[in-house]
Amino acid sequence: MRIRPATAAELPALQGIERAAGIPFRDLGMPEIADDEPPALDVLERYRGAGRCWVAVDERDHPAAYLVAEPVDGALHIEQVSVHPRAARRGVGRALLAYAADRAREEGLTALTLTTFTEVPWNAPYYARLGFRTLGEADLTPGLREIRAAEARHGLDRWPRVCMRAPL
Repeated sequence: MRIRPATAAELPALQGIERAAGIPFRDLGMPEIADDEPPALDVLERYRGAGRCWVAVDERDHPAAYLVAEPVDGALHIEQVSVHPRAARRGVGRALLAYAADRAREEGLTALTLTTFTEVPWNAPYYARLGFRTLGEADLTPGLREIRAAEARHGLDRWPRVCMRAPL
């Protein structure tokens, strides 16, 4: 798969990827996550306009996965990475994260950060295999604390969550 910046015309397809990627959460007893609406088009456009919305495309140049990120406290924070189930287990998420890491290095950022569910196999355990380490409460930067607070307000703390960091 090739990775490139998303186009404005592809943003609705990214929402479809997000919806499809959420379906497996239902089998884990997390229907609220499965049913959660993807980011709105204007939110995705904000990432795209900032040059931080990338897609992994198939052989027909159609998005199969996407990643959006923004700088937070000297790191590139991965706000969302979603892989359509048809493209899962092929290294697509890993490739998107590597691409984001390269872009972060180019910007002089020192790490990738993200927040994730601890007990979902394709979340925290997956990121740990990729070199991300869980941050303790004392290690959270002000920006990460704000992100976690927003997630709590959104109801995501119903399930165990952590912040993770991978140095670049």
